[in-house]
Amino acid sequence: MAKTILIVDDSASLRQAVSIALKREGYEVMEACDGKDGLSKLTGQKVHLIISDVNMPNMDGLTMVSQIKQMPAYKFTPVIMLTTEAGEEMKAKGKAAGAKAWVVKPFKPEQMITAVSKLVAA
Repeated sequence: MAKTILIVDDSASLRQAVSIALKREGYEVMEACDGKDGLSKLTGQKVHLIISDVNMPNMDGLTMVSQIKQMPAYKFTPVIMLTTEAGEEMKAKGKAAGAKAWVVKPFKPEQMITAVSKLVAA
């Protein structure tokens, strides 16, 4: 059975690029346009990984991650932050919110796939 990954980013083109790379590797992909939309997609189904931007309208990625970590069904779901934010302070905030990895844009699809495969147990 394919592993499901939720991509949360306000850039449709970035969601599409990540989605294509993941689908090529055999993953199922769900997409959301911001943190609120991302939370609304989590309705109890198994999600193996979440990839999220930090800076988004309506609800930023770090707020969304901290809320996800309060949800029993998703408390242990790994999260990769995919962002232009490269500062140590922001990375520390991400880790505190519950993010497991930090990938800085622009990124190479192989770099993302490597991070994904490390966090999504076979």
